[in-house]
Amino acid sequence: MIYSLYRGLTTIAAPLISRYLQKRLHKGKEHPTRFPERLGQASFTRPTGPLIWLHGASVGEAISLLPLIEAIHRDYKDCHILLTTGTVTSAALMEKRLPDGVIHQFIPVDRLPYVRRFLDHWRPDVAIWAESELWPNLICETRKRGVSMALINARMSDKSLKTWRRVPGFAKKLLGAFDLCLAQTDEDAQRYRDLGAQNVQCPGNLKYASPDLPVDDAELAQLRNKIGKRPVWMAASTHDGEEILIAQAHRRLKETFPDVLTIIAPRHPERGPSIAVDLRAQSLSVAQRSAAEDLNPACDIYLADTMGELGLFYRLSPIVFMGKSLEPLGGQNPLEAARLNCALLCGPYMTNFAEIMVRFAEQDSVLIVHDETEMVKMVTLLLSDEALREEKAQRAHKVAVGEAAVLQRTLSALAPFIDGSGRGHA
Repeated sequence: MIYSLYRGLTTIAAPLISRYLQKRLHKGKEHPTRFPERLGQASFTRPTGPLIWLHGASVGEAISLLPLIEAIHRDYKDCHILLTTGTVTSAALMEKRLPDGVIHQFIPVDRLPYVRRFLDHWRPDVAIWAESELWPNLICETRKRGVSMALINARMSDKSLKTWRRVPGFAKKLLGAFDLCLAQTDEDAQRYRDLGAQNVQCPGNLKYASPDLPVDDAELAQLRNKIGKRPVWMAASTHDGEEILIAQAHRRLKETFPDVLTIIAPRHPERGPSIAVDLRAQSLSVAQRSAAEDLNPACDIYLADTMGELGLFYRLSPIVFMGKSLEPLGGQNPLEAARLNCALLCGPYMTNFAEIMVRFAEQDSVLIVHDETEMVKMVTLLLSDEALREEKAQRAHKVAVGEAAVLQRTLSALAPFIDGSGRGHA
């Protein structure tokens, strides 16, 4: 009944949805030349042979899928791979990091005409969805066509669980459409079982399988030369409001470390120009990377507002604060920085990575800060004590690389579905 209502609303609301999409396009939140993909219109011809379709909502999910995509690409040479995501940022990143031959498309908006147009063209043999984004029309239409479906790296927050429990029949219809559910944790697995998912297993969190972020060695050498012996710390994947707090922390750090350099890498690089204005309004010297501004000795803050260069900045900074964690927003992935030997600071709200944070806590490998004052105190401590800084970084690195076998466990669980895809479209 609820699905019928949802399907009806997405049908009659066509003018509102169209207006909403046009607003997103105007604001730069949709790709200017690939916008038709959001309406289900493909930008590529479907290749001949079996097609495996993977979907990750945004940057985090897409990155977690990369090692799986690379393994499938290597081991199933007769299969073609399609990856869909929903954001301009993720599309730009995937353009740089996907293996040759893997097709990227934007996920269609969840209206039946768009969904059916997408499925009519691509005719996937296997559909693999990552984490927790569930689009009802797309799921039900894919299931109706007899496509083998798996939900992988699945997680279920407390908030989502409460929401789904209010509509148990709807939850069972959507989750029951998947032939396989691979959860990040045992708790996630039980929650999915309770809501009606079938064939639930727990191979672990696929984020542990990600390789080190890439880097341009020439850029790394150049920036290291410019930084010299200056003390450096970084705020990564920051969100609106956090940059001003980081700027205030920087001012206080200068009292102890007059030549300290702060690197800020916003989660959404398109915010760079407005962030630069805000920081300069604080009478700080800012070098904006996207504008090719020089990182000179007088620079207070290096604004790393480019796409796909976190691997560069993590290698430059021995201390990293993970953004989106001082307020109850869920945090950002700390594993990428830990894998590159950074000492980690996080706010108290890392709920999107709860299981990972438990492992960090068990190894005493991350410092939790609740406000600007605690942040300044901890950064000061880590900048002053090289031995402590290296110890924290080593402990975090041990956690980050300790579950690499999750990729093989995930592949083994998916193998029966992928192996069967050879019976697919000619």
